[in-house]
Amino acid sequence: MKSDTFGLEIRTDIMRALWFKREKDSLTLGGLSQATPPPSGIVSEAAVDQQKMAQAIRDMVANGKIGVKKVHIALADNQVYTKVIDMPDLSEKELTSAIRWEAEQHIPAPLETITLDWKILRRQKDSKTGTSTMQVLLVAAPIGLIRRYERIITLAGFTISSVETEILSVIRSIIVGDNYPTSVIVNINNTSTTLAIVQANTLIFTYLMPLGSDALDRAIAAEFGFSLNQAEEYRKVYGVSEETFGGKLSRAMEPILMSLLSEVRRALTFYNERYKNEYPIYQIVLSGSAARLPGMGLFFVQNCGIETVVANPWTSLGIAQVPKEILESGPEYSVVVGLALKNYA
Repeated sequence: MKSDTFGLEIRTDIMRALWFKREKDSLTLGGLSQATPPPSGIVSEAAVDQQKMAQAIRDMVANGKIGVKKVHIALADNQVYTKVIDMPDLSEKELTSAIRWEAEQHIPAPLETITLDWKILRRQKDSKTGTSTMQVLLVAAPIGLIRRYERIITLAGFTISSVETEILSVIRSIIVGDNYPTSVIVNINNTSTTLAIVQANTLIFTYLMPLGSDALDRAIAAEFGFSLNQAEEYRKVYGVSEETFGGKLSRAMEPILMSLLSEVRRALTFYNERYKNEYPIYQIVLSGSAARLPGMGLFFVQNCGIETVVANPWTSLGIAQVPKEILESGPEYSVVVGLALKNYA
């Protein structure tokens, strides 16, 4: 059985399209392709730039031999506002009335400029007080951004089936089975890093940092006088390990890494204080373009004292017929895999 939708990931540095088909009890590749987007990317309002972007998407999908027209897309986490909020236990009708007031408290943008969406994550009752509460995922995206995506996707000849944030796609691709251990997911992309805590297969915390692999490259370039392209190559080869390149690269990247580490520690402290009587955090899961850097996993193990693993949705989901070079780059495909999985989740 083939899905009638595919996943489309669009970032400033790369875009990917992925289509799954199911054979008996397993998923196999129906089509996969990636390409570098035009310089104007998804941000330009100019008609000519949007035509170029649409053509680039159309060509990429055709190269991947993807034969369906409906698409799931993800908005970059640094383009939207995402917050897990605590509320009294309300009915759906009551929540619909209350959510705009909650949004005014948590979303730093005028409500008339955003598209607002929400989802009840879980309802719970305090065993001591008997008070019933619920956690709600609140997501807001600029109206202009949504309309721009709609125009470009339509120009490319496709229809948007759903829109979500990248971290939700990442979680879908990583969380396998009904008893996934409580984890901190660290999704490191080129311009930002998103932290998420997942407990009982449910997102309970998320936080965005405006630091990513580009910041690491800039630190290396500034220290050694490299171009950004040179810095990127050195980062990918030598990573953050103190055992490589005489430890010089890791020292150059240390301020960025310590900022990232500080936020991970804060997330751990928040969880341990807020949910101290619930499941302990079992592991840190690294995802995104910087997850495979040599020494990155060890860096978190040594500084957080928690088992750290690198996400690979291809292997954890048992996806068949994945080319070796794609398989080895698994953490970079977490978003598009999560999107392509949406019809099967």
